[in-house]
Amino acid sequence: MKRRLLLALPALLTPLVGYAQTPYPTKTVRLMVGANAGGGTDIVARLLSGEPASVTTLAQRYDMSFAAVQKHVAVLEEAGLVSKESRGRERIVRSNPERIAQARALLLQLEQLWISRFSQLDDVLATPHRPKE
Repeated sequence: MKRRLLLALPALLTPLVGYAQTPYPTKTVRLMVGANAGGGTDIVARLLSGEPASVTTLAQRYDMSFAAVQKHVAVLEEAGLVSKESRGRERIVRSNPERIAQARALLLQLEQLWISRFSQLDDVLATPHRPKE
């Protein structure tokens, strides 16, 4: 389950325009991340910004089959980013903001780790070395 969460999160949590918040690199980094309409990213964004919706309602918003949207929702549910509940014949999908916040915190920790590692690598590469004779 953690593996699926980690695989699903970069697309879900990367902002469309992001800025580096640490000293590395010294220049601002702007990132553009494409998100296909109707994919997991779009479904979570719609659920976070509005009311819970049925899988049928979500499927009607996209140029995708009901089965395709249902598969997206199943992956998001397995990662803990959304939950489904039965209401009669409908399956209502709700976002899980707490789980998304936990995942974001984890990704921020990983970002800090890699920024630190690249900074150390920069220090090593910046140190002059003498070729062996």
